[in-house]
Amino acid sequence: MGNNCFSSSKVSGSNSNTPSTTATATTVNVRRNKANPPSTSTITSTKQEGSHCNKQKVKDNHKSQHQKQQPRNSQQNVKKHNNGRRQKSGVIACGKRTDFGYDKDFDKRFTIGKLLGHGQFGYTYVATHKSNGDRVAVKRIEKNKMVLPIAVEDVKREVKILKALSGHENVVQFNNAFEDDNYVYIVMELCEGGELLDRILAKKDSRYAEKDAAIVVRQMLKEAAQCHLHGLVHRDMKPENFLFKSSKEDSPLKATDFGLSDFIRPGKKFQDIVGSAYYVAPEVLKRRSGPESDEWSIGVITYILLCGRRRFWDKTEDGIFKEVLRNKPDFRRKPWPTISNSAKDFVKKLLVKDPRARLTAAQALSHPWVREGGDASEIPLDISVLSNMRQFVKYSRLKQFALRALASTVDEEELADVRDQFSAIDVDKNGVISLEEMRQALAKDLPWKMKESRVLEILQAIDSNSDGLLDFPEFVAATLHVHQLEEHNSIKWQERSQAAFEEFDVDRDGFITPEELRMHTGLKGSIDPLLEEADIDKDGKISLSEFRRLLRTASISSRMVTSPTVRGSRKS
Repeated sequence: MGNNCFSSSKVSGSNSNTPSTTATATTVNVRRNKANPPSTSTITSTKQEGSHCNKQKVKDNHKSQHQKQQPRNSQQNVKKHNNGRRQKSGVIACGKRTDFGYDKDFDKRFTIGKLLGHGQFGYTYVATHKSNGDRVAVKRIEKNKMVLPIAVEDVKREVKILKALSGHENVVQFNNAFEDDNYVYIVMELCEGGELLDRILAKKDSRYAEKDAAIVVRQMLKEAAQCHLHGLVHRDMKPENFLFKSSKEDSPLKATDFGLSDFIRPGKKFQDIVGSAYYVAPEVLKRRSGPESDEWSIGVITYILLCGRRRFWDKTEDGIFKEVLRNKPDFRRKPWPTISNSAKDFVKKLLVKDPRARLTAAQALSHPWVREGGDASEIPLDISVLSNMRQFVKYSRLKQFALRALASTVDEEELADVRDQFSAIDVDKNGVISLEEMRQALAKDLPWKMKESRVLEILQAIDSNSDGLLDFPEFVAATLHVHQLEEHNSIKWQERSQAAFEEFDVDRDGFITPEELRMHTGLKGSIDPLLEEADIDKDGKISLSEFRRLLRTASISSRMVTSPTVRGSRKS
């Protein structure tokens, strides 16, 4: 079957009445196995049940051309989750000894009904609120199975995540958390429309029409962007972990299953391998991942929605990982020749191996393919834009000048996502960003608790004409994604970087001299400190290649800057 195949088993989040005890074959989770770090050939494939309906079941579609096969290594290398270690005789489980601080009156408020599904640590049921008759989903987790402190931490973190994302239209809504002597109860919105995977398989040729796919992808991106503003990475985005609120065709899509999700400190990377094999990003396998891994997973899902088959497929997990690390999207096979260039461009820009060159969730929402028919005003702030602004103040003066020169070469058409971000920050729509608007924007990146004086320092660094306001060209210079410019069109990158270089190289001799540098910048005194960073060969001038390297790399002055600590975040 090759690339036409879906996996044969999974941890699911849909509301099904036929739970199974089949273990998931395609979920990798080695985060908590610190003592024995695995290779990619021995990946843990059991995981904590999801945050909605945590059953494990087999999708039995082996008569169709989309028969789902299980990677062989998955069956051979299943290991026990650390949280599920067998309890020693006479030892009281950590969960039994812990007061979680949750409400204690679950039985007074709810009546438990039919079983929806189960996972390794608990069962999920439909429940009814006794006072108003509302139906909810309740995950009941047995305290006795929380043997180690890490298991307690996992449950607390899941509740914290659901609370943090409460109110977002594309996240399963959190109601409350309860506990008694034996169980923890997580009460959530009941979604009865089934999984996204079910709807994909129900489509003709298991593929969506482009317009319908764009609507689905837009909702996933909005959820990812909101997660990232909270310093949260989902880490297991796949069709099984998105539910439809109802069976209606236009039902909202809801993200669920935050069992592998985690908070990350700004500027840091996860060093463990978690996720699901078919959707795992290259940098996860290299043990240096961050929020960008969610965008990769959404790119894989988009590929599936549009063509009905997986891009990265093999009979073994090792084979899947090699595909992820080495191969690029293939648009030659049917039905890709009939799919729009805009859709293909969108997928390409998400399935970029280098996470620095990959579209962020907010950028992807500005892409013409996703945006068509959508409301651009709904685009959330981009954490990478906020990060770039914070970083700009740390750059050397020369790099700041170089970025301003490069920004002047970028076409307005290619700045749609930057224009959207500028508009989102410019609340009063007067065409400039004030200090107060800057402060409000930076405050939305929740892991960063930035002092007022620091916001002023950032604005002053970006404000090249010193009028106390940021206009659009100044904003572009501070928020450019240089790696994306180079990755998306290498020929244009060569032309643009040369054009920016020539703004300094007045006599066109192929070098920027100290005199030309002084003439362009208007700086007085010694120009040597500006030369120091870019002049790699120490010949007293800057070549085109040295100028391009300056644009690509972090400034020397920014390399030793430490990130703020996020209280309650986990070691990454």
